[in-house]
Amino acid sequence: MSADLGFTCTCCGERHAETPMNFSSPAPAYWQPDMEQVRDCLLSSDQCVIQGEAFFVRGLIELPVIGRDDVFSWGVWVSLSEKNFERASELWETPGRESEPAYFGWLSTDLLPYSPSTINLKTMVHTRPVGERPFIELEPTDHPLAVEQRTGITMDRVRELAEAVLHPKH
Repeated sequence: MSADLGFTCTCCGERHAETPMNFSSPAPAYWQPDMEQVRDCLLSSDQCVIQGEAFFVRGLIELPVIGRDDVFSWGVWVSLSEKNFERASELWETPGRESEPAYFGWLSTDLLPYSPSTINLKTMVHTRPVGERPFIELEPTDHPLAVEQRTGITMDRVRELAEAVLHPKH
């Protein structure tokens, strides 16, 4: 693995000491801040329920970085059926939960560097050992995010993604 020597941002001209290798969304795209006070709504660091009708878990879309041993990851939210959400919740602190079959879900985070939108891409949610966020596998389509998950990205692409997230209006 090569050392990360940071990068000079083409948007702000600043030198960043390290290249960010992950970004995360605090809530599903459908969550509104005023929902914190609404009955049957919940937002924790790993799970979200909206009005007792929409159910989400947080997981990681991992993109292999070509020529490196690590990955770039997006912390995202995926909607699950009520049945699968209840099952995932039931097993949340259970050792061995990673042997559970994957759950189908819909990506519920809009990753702005990508076009078309990432909202509602089909996914499979793979549970990992207790303490680890689920791995989110995208349906193998021609969507740019799905292609990057399958084929990997370069460190130059990681820097492009970092600039797009750090300077969204640029």
